[in-house]
Parts: sequence; C-alpha cells; structure tokens
Amino acid sequence: MTANSIGLIGLAVMGENLALNIERNGFPISVYNRSREKTDAFMATRAAGKNLSPCFTIPEFVQSLARPRKILIMVKAGAPVDAVIDELRPHLDPGDIIIDGGNSHFPDTERRTQALEAANLKFIGMGVSGGEEGALNGPSLMPGGQESAYQEIAPITEKIAAKVDDGSCVTYIGRGSAGHYVKMVHNGIEYGDMQLIAEAYDLLKTGLALSAAELHDIFMAWNETELSSFLIEITADIFTKMDDETGVPLVDMIVDAAAQKGTGKWTVESAFDLGVPIPTMIAAVTARVISSYKEERMAAAKELPSMATGTYTGDRTAFINAVRDALYCSKICSYAQGMALLGRASESYQYGLNLAEIARIWKGGCIIRAGFLDGIKNAYRRDPALPNLLIDPGFKDTILTKESAWRHVVQAAAGMGVAIPAFSASLDYFDSYRRDRLPQNLTQAQRDYFGAHTYQRLDRPGSFHTEWTK
Repeated sequence: MTANSIGLIGLAVMGENLALNIERNGFPISVYNRSREKTDAFMATRAAGKNLSPCFTIPEFVQSLARPRKILIMVKAGAPVDAVIDELRPHLDPGDIIIDGGNSHFPDTERRTQALEAANLKFIGMGVSGGEEGALNGPSLMPGGQESAYQEIAPITEKIAAKVDDGSCVTYIGRGSAGHYVKMVHNGIEYGDMQLIAEAYDLLKTGLALSAAELHDIFMAWNETELSSFLIEITADIFTKMDDETGVPLVDMIVDAAAQKGTGKWTVESAFDLGVPIPTMIAAVTARVISSYKEERMAAAKELPSMATGTYTGDRTAFINAVRDALYCSKICSYAQGMALLGRASESYQYGLNLAEIARIWKGGCIIRAGFLDGIKNAYRRDPALPNLLIDPGFKDTILTKESAWRHVVQAAAGMGVAIPAFSASLDYFDSYRRDRLPQNLTQAQRDYFGAHTYQRLDRPGSFHTEWTK
C-alpha cells in the first residue's frame, strides 16, 4: 500500500473542505476524526470515489503516511489541540511535522513549538483564512515555525492556496508562532473592516432612510472603486436577500448583537502589551461588546430617545460620496494600525516578518482580500522599514485629498446621533499621529504631581521632578 502525502485530523466543515482541496490538487490524503460516524458520513458523501483514506485509530492514521509525516490538525483551538498532539506524539518519529491549522492563540503555539522541537518533532502554526469556501477552493495560508518544516509542506500549500496575479497566497511567515500571530492580526483588521462597513451602512440607512435596494446599488458601485473587496461585495449581496416569512430584507430581521470568538480581543491585548495604538480595532471589538447588551439597550432607548431618525438634510448624493471617502480613509488607518502592530511584533518576537509578502498573500482567498492590498504590498517593497502606511506617498496623498469629506461625515454623524466609533477612532488616530505635540505634557505633569513619576523637558536631557505645591 502506497503511503499518503499528508494526513488531516478533524472533519468539521473546514477540515472536510481542506481535505477535498488537498486531494483535488493531486495529494493522496488520510483523514481521521474522533467520531467514526463523522468519518463514515464524509467518505460516503463528499469524499466518495476520491483519493482519500479513512482511518479509525491514531496508530493506523500515522502508519498510513509517508515520512517525514505531515499531519494537519483542524480541531477547536485550545485544549483540543493539546489533546490531539498528546495522542499523536507516542507514534511519531523524529522529523515528523505537526501543523495546527486552527485559530490558536499565539502563546499556545509558541509553547507547543518549543515542546515539540525539544522532542525532535517539527511544528507549524498555520493561519488559514477564507472561511468554508476558501478552504475548499483556495485559502490564504500563513504558516510559521521552522523554515525547514515549511519547505517540506510547501509543495502542498502552494498548490492548495488561492492564486493571484503574483503567485500563490502563501509564504513562509517566520519562526515560532509567527503564522498564528499574523492570522490573529488579520482577524483584528477584519473586525475593523466589518465595523467600518457597518457604520457606513448605518449612516446611509439611518441618516438618509435608504432602502435595501438602494443600499445594494451603492455598495455594488463602491465595489468598482478603490473600496473593491470581498467584504464590500458580500455586503452588496446581503441587501438582495429577502426573508421568506416576512417578505422584508432578511438583514432587517437579524438581531443586532454580534459575537466575537477571541481573535479580536487577542489582537487588542497584544497591541497593549507591545505599546502599539490600534484604536480602530479597539472600537470594533467594543462595538461588538456593546451590541450584546441588547435588552439593556432596548430599555435605555425608552428612557433616552435617539435622535438618529433619518435627519440628514444636505445633498444626498454628495453625502453618499462623502461616506465612501470616509470609509476608505478609515480603512487605510485600520490597515496602517495592523501593519504597524505586525512590525513591532516582528521586532519584539524576532519573527522576521516580510510585510510586503504578508500584504501580497492577503490579496486572495482571505476574508480581508481587497484591491488596495496591492498598494500596501508596493509600499513595503519600496521601503521595508516604512514605520506607518500613512506616510507612504500614495496613501498620504489619497487621505489628504479625501480628508475634508471624512471630517464632514464624522461631524454629520455627531449631529444626527449616529454612533460611528470606528470612523471616529480612525480620524482621531490620523489627527494624533500627524501632530508634533499632544497634550500628554499635561498628563506627565499630573503624574509627577500626585506620584513623583518625573518628566522630561524639551530643552535639555534627563528626568525631572517638581514639588508642585512649593
């Protein structure tokens, strides 16, 4: 019996789709799931007649693989990943490769990397983005770990990844937990993107009382501009879906309370740990949290009536165009924050990240794929040490050109009582980043006043303390 190229553990939808993608691209694959019924059902339906080998015990699964064995784990992050690794380890040989393709927290990946390397095993933490459709037809893949291990799996990952004009949407990310760190920040940017689009929708629906059909037309038109992206495209589609039971747009029947699975929160925590400002992503996470207070908000609405009732009185077409420009400027700021966080993490954790390559592999397959990622790629190719996208000539000129529209939208939203936390946070970030003097001189004086924390002076070096009451 010929040994298979790779094995996959975990046959939920993402695992099934990746297995089918791998097999379709010419790599015989073994599959295993803790529940035999799941494996049997997969083999009898979607995998029927394909070059997949079902296995029903871990020893059988391991023995079915060519050496060095390549094992892709697609189970829920956290303890389940550790449990699978513990079950595999007694059956593996030095040089075998374990790949965690879930949304694991990067400290867990770092811990697993060190433990497995000490046992002469290789470990790859690989971010996988694109959802169910991407897993089946071509995701964006972010593998980190030992580079020698990546070279072993590269023939497979390069085949199964999404394809764009400049290659497959996969690259070696960096040592240790780099792959899962980059996927985490990708998801943080995704949070920001989704919140910004939701705010644009709210401004148009609430401020102008636009119908779902009108919103569909607007987002379709926006997808032909610099805003072209997967998220804008699917937003346009959402407005066309009618509810079978009520006959109204389905989006209007969905409860306005959003969940979060952890990667957004992890991004915020890491940014605080590293001292990197990411206010747009913080606003996006906070917006999801406050949305979950549905009953409390409904009660508050009775006591604190909102003024957000279609109150924009200016030129409607001009306002729609201004919202588009404000969305794009805010989006630039969100990505600027994410790339700056990756740059700082690369230095702090010695990942050796190539930001241009990361932008390139996000151009296809992943949830945040967008036309302007090509501009981000080119910005970091021109200057790999670029401290912030806002000072890249292309993005700088764009944002300065659209700045007045951006400000108008934020001012109009405040006047109408429409909350736009991510738009506002993005504008605050832009205004703070470009000022050569912020009011934290007063903050430092206060800290020295009540806690003798000292301060620095503009006119000479050193730390100083003042007895403020003398």
